[in-house]
Amino acid sequence: MNIKPLGDRILIKRMEAEEKTKSGIVLPNSAKEQPQLAEVLAVGSKISGAENPDIQAGDKIIFSKYAGTEIKLEEKEYTILKLADVLAVVE
Repeated sequence: MNIKPLGDRILIKRMEAEEKTKSGIVLPNSAKEQPQLAEVLAVGSKISGAENPDIQAGDKIIFSKYAGTEIKLEEKEYTILKLADVLAVVE
């Protein structure tokens, strides 16, 4: 099943949360912080045009901490967020 975001929204998949701290302490699931780094899976029609060529499917981005709407589809978790919530593209 394909998900196509509308307008100025993008579909992302968050990167995995860190399992250990830098000092080697293993974190339980309740202590893990949601990562703010994600991979762009699809972009809306207002983004894919010439208006904003900076964000494309496959890019890695950093986004606002509490941004977006989380959805679960076919046992996979995704997030849909607005373009305004994207802080940076990681190169």
